[in-house]
Amino acid sequence: MKTQTMVSAAVSACVVLAVCACGPEKAKEDAAAKPSRPSASTSAKGPSAASSSAGTEKPSAAPTGNQPAPMTKERAIQRYEQYLHGLGHEDIDSVCEVAGPGAKKAQDQGFGPCTSTYVVVFQMISPEKKKALQTATVDPQRVVVRTLDKIEMPLEAVRSSATFTENDLGSYTLEYLKNDYFITDGQ
Repeated sequence: MKTQTMVSAAVSACVVLAVCACGPEKAKEDAAAKPSRPSASTSAKGPSAASSSAGTEKPSAAPTGNQPAPMTKERAIQRYEQYLHGLGHEDIDSVCEVAGPGAKKAQDQGFGPCTSTYVVVFQMISPEKKKALQTATVDPQRVVVRTLDKIEMPLEAVRSSATFTENDLGSYTLEYLKNDYFITDGQ
């Protein structure tokens, strides 16, 4: 369990530690210097409502009001894509929304709050990879469903115009908590 906790702690900081070995002190300085604003283009997109016959439209996977999000593989993929697009657009709110529980574990391990840690992560992603993340998708065939409340997104499932490695993106586990999917573990 201790190993899993350590891996979870790295969800927010694994890129920081693996690529530049920056500590939380640097993250706090950067967060104060460069606040990030959410991008309107990063909102999660539900399935297309276009249909040739009435009654065959798929309902949106986005939760409405106090309704819980559906506990489905498709919803987990949608949330992970929201995270990937947030990384590409430097949308700290979207990234920290999806990565919240994993980021909290990292913060408890001394890596700093999600908003500080991801400001550093954003700076380390090349412009080419940021652009690729903005439109990245997930191949459902490569997603591993352990149970409907614990779904793994391996690196190999990410489809984009850039090539990512375990060192710069990695694989993640999403769990169904608080009526939606959240990143809880990263490798």
